[in-house]
Amino acid sequence: MKSDVSTLEGDFPGEYSYYFGLLQETLGQMNDLPLPTQQVLDHEEEEKHEVKTKGLKEILTSLLLIEEQEKSEKFEWDKAQEEDKMMLEANHKKKTKAMLDYRSECQEYSDVIDDSTRVRKRKSRVATNAAVASAVVVADLQNNNQKTNPTAGAAVAPAGPQRRLWVKNRSKDWWDKCNSPDFPEEEFRKAFRMGKDTFELICNELTSVVAKENTMLRDAVPVRQRVAVCIWRLATGEPLRLVSRRFGLGISTCHKLVLEVCSAIKTVLMPKYLQWPDDESIRTIKNEFSSMSGIPNVVGSMYTTHIPIIAPKISVAAYFNKRHTERNQKTSYSITVQGVVDPRGIFTDVCIGWPGSMPDDQVLEKSALHQRANGGLLKDVWIVGSCGYPLMDWVLVPYTQPHLTWTQHAFNEKIGEIQRVAKDAFGRLKGRWSCLQKRTEVKLQDLPVVLGACCVLHNICEMRNEEVDPELMLELHDDEMVPEIGLRSSIAMKARDSIAHNLLHHNHAGTSFLS
Repeated sequence: MKSDVSTLEGDFPGEYSYYFGLLQETLGQMNDLPLPTQQVLDHEEEEKHEVKTKGLKEILTSLLLIEEQEKSEKFEWDKAQEEDKMMLEANHKKKTKAMLDYRSECQEYSDVIDDSTRVRKRKSRVATNAAVASAVVVADLQNNNQKTNPTAGAAVAPAGPQRRLWVKNRSKDWWDKCNSPDFPEEEFRKAFRMGKDTFELICNELTSVVAKENTMLRDAVPVRQRVAVCIWRLATGEPLRLVSRRFGLGISTCHKLVLEVCSAIKTVLMPKYLQWPDDESIRTIKNEFSSMSGIPNVVGSMYTTHIPIIAPKISVAAYFNKRHTERNQKTSYSITVQGVVDPRGIFTDVCIGWPGSMPDDQVLEKSALHQRANGGLLKDVWIVGSCGYPLMDWVLVPYTQPHLTWTQHAFNEKIGEIQRVAKDAFGRLKGRWSCLQKRTEVKLQDLPVVLGACCVLHNICEMRNEEVDPELMLELHDDEMVPEIGLRSSIAMKARDSIAHNLLHHNHAGTSFLS
């Protein structure tokens, strides 16, 4: 660079030589500066790396801070949720306690009202008796005055008993029409599921129990109307408000009459029309079942059905009917009715009221029939049941294992004929008394009496050959569950095999299962 400047220096005038000197001096200083070394470059790379590392650390620190913040917020949220839950539970407990307190207060108030009602009724009876006594005294005085002064008695009219209770006037035209001797027999049978003669028989049987006397306050409901209210309610299952309009009575009166008549049927008619057969009747039943199926010593056909009810306030799960709920896609609650019938479909034993969640074998174990068998009263006889019952020393059921032999198929076919007798009987029972097909207004504790009355009335109609309208016949759908322990007697198992062999050997068994 110096040589170049010196070379140029001679080419310019002297007035510029000063500036060229300064330029030469500056270039010399620049040449004296040190050039960048590898160490300097490495240092710069390290600084860049430190900057990048510092940036990454800052990013990781930010992420950690964000995560810690989310954890803190989640903890605060969970804590708030737990506090809200505790607050809701506390409020629920307070409301529950308040409701219980209110219920107890209502119960106390109801008790007070009941006490006041009883006091008022007692005072009313005292007043009525006093009025009757005064009327008798007045009548005696008038008689005495008439005896002493005949002309004076003609001026005063005798004081007769006067009704002192106001009663709402309701139309009884429908019942008066049905109660008329001219009412057609077919229409009467269609309305009450029985003929006039059978209805008259029931009224005569119950008169001594259900009849009431007229009082000073009101006239008693006649026996025929009482029985008609009950039978109509059982036959149609109509709500009490419609029964009230039809018979011209109050709703509470109709409800009371239904329970009273059903209780009278249980007390008076059940011992006469629904009892276990005596020895002579058992022999006849054995012969009829044997002629029907070829199976000897059968004294009854057994079946268990379900009656729908409104969900009870207590033990709801026990009355929940899972199988009906799944099939109907609607929550169902029920109670069970187990019945044994003879060849005519007449009930000889019933067990009513066990919860609908209970399988058939458990209902059987809790029945009086099972107790009777344990006492030795069913020795050497059979009661035929479905596959929902276990095979026992006195209970004969079909074969349920897969891959049955011809002999077992034949036995199941014949035992099915006997089983169908009980199922058809229950179909007529529910068809004749429509109240058994729908959820009723009757309380759960009163249902066994009502259902027992239906069974008794069914027997009376069957004994008197009262036919059921084919349109009313009902096809039952009671799902049967095979019990966990289906074989409970080795002796019964051998006896069943022997019966099945004899059926096929003596040509009693059919072969429809082959078709």
